[in-house]
Amino acid sequence: MKTEGGARFETEGAFYNDRMEMNRDITVAALRAWKRNVDRDPPSYLDANAASGVRGIRAALTGYDATLADRSDEAVALARSNVEESGVGGQAEVVHEDGNVVMRRSRFDVVDIDPFGSPTQFVDAAFSATDSLACFTATDTAPLCGAHDSGVRRYSCVPLNTSYHAEMGLRVLIGALARTAARYDVAVTPVLSHSSDHYKRTYLAVEEGAKVSNEALEGVGFLSHCFECGARDVHEAVGAAVPATLKRDCTCGARRRVAGPLWIAPVCDTGFVDEVLDKLDDSMGTHDRATGMLRIVRDELDTPTHYDHHEVCKRAGATPSKLDELLERLRDEGYEATEAHYSGTAFKTDASHDELVRLVAD
Repeated sequence: MKTEGGARFETEGAFYNDRMEMNRDITVAALRAWKRNVDRDPPSYLDANAASGVRGIRAALTGYDATLADRSDEAVALARSNVEESGVGGQAEVVHEDGNVVMRRSRFDVVDIDPFGSPTQFVDAAFSATDSLACFTATDTAPLCGAHDSGVRRYSCVPLNTSYHAEMGLRVLIGALARTAARYDVAVTPVLSHSSDHYKRTYLAVEEGAKVSNEALEGVGFLSHCFECGARDVHEAVGAAVPATLKRDCTCGARRRVAGPLWIAPVCDTGFVDEVLDKLDDSMGTHDRATGMLRIVRDELDTPTHYDHHEVCKRAGATPSKLDELLERLRDEGYEATEAHYSGTAFKTDASHDELVRLVAD
C-alpha cells in the first residue's frame, strides 16, 4: 500500500509513475489556489486518464467533486478500490469509459489530461468540456523539443533542437493547445507552466468567445535561431504565417532556421504562482523541490528563450564562472537577468546574444 498526499492506494494492475509525484503535488496546490475562480461548490474535476486513480483521489481530498475515467478494466477496478481505501467514495466517481467520450458528454470546471506520451488525442474534447481550467501534461519531450520529426505531425509546428530545447518544447505545447482551443472560439491564458524531469506541464485558464480567442492567438509567433553563433530572435505571427520581414541571414553570415508557430507570450501568471506556492504544504513528499522550482518559475524574466551558461562561455572562449556571478555582472551592466528553471545552468536576460557573448568574453 502506497501513500501520497493523504491518498492510500495500490498500483499493481495500472500504470503508476512515482517520478510524477511533484507533478501531482503541484496539481493539488494549483487546485487549492484555483477554487476561488469557480462559483460552484464543490467544483467539478475530471481526471481523463485515471490509471491507479491517485491524481483524481487527491483532487477529491482537496475538495473537488472528482470524476476518474479510464477505459482499462484493470485500471477501473483498481481505481475504485483505491477510492474506497482513501475514504473519498462520496467525492470521487470512477467511470469505465474513454476520457474523450466523457468529455464529449459532460462539462467540468477543471479538466486534467495526463496521458502516457502526447496529450494531442484528448485536446479537442478537453476544450469542449472545460469551463474554467484545463491542465495538460506531455511526456513526449523528444518530438516537442525538435529531437524527433514526429513533432511536426503531432503539434503542427516545426520545433528546433536548440540549447533551450526544454523551453522550446513547453512553448510548442502551449502554442498547439492555444491554436486548437481557438478553433472552438476558446481563449487560453497560461497561469502556470513548467518543464520538469521528462515532462512538460501547463495550466490554462479558459474563456469562451470569438473576440478573446482572436486576442489569445496574439501570443503565437515564431523564433529564428542561428546554429552557427547561437543568436536568436522572436517574431510575431502575421495571421498564422511567418512574417515576410523575418530575415533568415544572420549577422554572422550563416543562415537562420525558423521554429513555430509556438507560444511567445508569458507562460505563467506570477500572482497565481505565488498562490500555488502558498498552497504547498509540508505533508507533500516533494514540498522542498516543488517550492524551489516554483520560486524560480515565478521570478523568471519573461523572455521566450533562455541561455545555457556553459554554452555561452564556450562560444565566448571563457571559463565558466558561478552563474550567480554572471547574473550579477549582467545586472551591473544595466540588463535584467534571472535564473531559469529549465536546468541548473539556465538563465534569462534581455541582453542581446552579441552583448552577452561580449560581456562573458571580457
